[in-house]
Amino acid sequence: MTTAQFPDEQIDGAFARQEDAFANWVTADGSSGFPAVAGRYHLYVSLACPWAHRTIIVRSLKKLEDAIGMTVVDPIRDDRGWAFHDGPGMGADPINGFHFLAEAYAQTDPSYRDRVTVPVLWDKQSKRIVSNNDDHIMRMLEIEFDAVAGSHDLDFYPEGHRSQIDALNAEIYESVNNGVYRAGFATEQAAYTSAAQSVFNELDRLEARLANSRFLLGTSPVETDWRLFVTLIRFDAVYVGHFKCNLRRIVDYPNLWGYLRDLYGFREVAATVNFDHIKRHYYMTHDEINPTRIVPIGPQLDLTSPHGRERMS
Repeated sequence: MTTAQFPDEQIDGAFARQEDAFANWVTADGSSGFPAVAGRYHLYVSLACPWAHRTIIVRSLKKLEDAIGMTVVDPIRDDRGWAFHDGPGMGADPINGFHFLAEAYAQTDPSYRDRVTVPVLWDKQSKRIVSNNDDHIMRMLEIEFDAVAGSHDLDFYPEGHRSQIDALNAEIYESVNNGVYRAGFATEQAAYTSAAQSVFNELDRLEARLANSRFLLGTSPVETDWRLFVTLIRFDAVYVGHFKCNLRRIVDYPNLWGYLRDLYGFREVAATVNFDHIKRHYYMTHDEINPTRIVPIGPQLDLTSPHGRERMS
């Protein structure tokens, strides 16, 4: 098995993420041409990928399983990209019979030549990709599909906090969500050091913030909490070693470690976490970082131990 040397561009030894290619919107009123109706759309995701994981969490918490189908790709990605295989936690494509997610991209845009990414929101009616932008898909599931959602008691993008959410999303994305990738895929010392230090500067700020607040913006989790969660849940298992973000672990931060366990225990979230997929994807796919493709046996993380943060509500 071979893999591309790096998943995105390198500029002066620094990692630069590829832009998303498809950014149409599903809207509740159908004004976009893609109405939010049950049964029309399908999600293609990876349990290993943090960007896809965001959408999986929202789909689960909003109870959209009956309205939007979902297929999980094989966590091991080679030079042909994400593949559909039957196996633990993954499956064949029941919608189009695709063998590779690249087929969905080619059917939508035959001229597409860039890297194939997850998540993908697929329109079964027009037989094309609506969006491969995880931010947009997450927001659509939060808001536009509310009429067909099974859970209406959760609002992850409340109107009174939207400007705060957007600002904090941007800050955490740059320093933490994408920061671990900028550290891990850096090919020059200066680029790595800058990225890794930025990760821990932000984690230090978040640790202080969470000393006085159960979640990032109060007593209930919002979109930003789930965007941070998908990085934190992978941090000690993957990013500390594989991406060299080893200044501190999340278990070394009392507030962040309690906060992570709090989110992990929130409703059905634990069921969306698959460490087997996560670890095998990173350690077996990035040959340029881990040429032996050996997957570590640890760490052991007790994510169900009492965290005590409910007292902050």
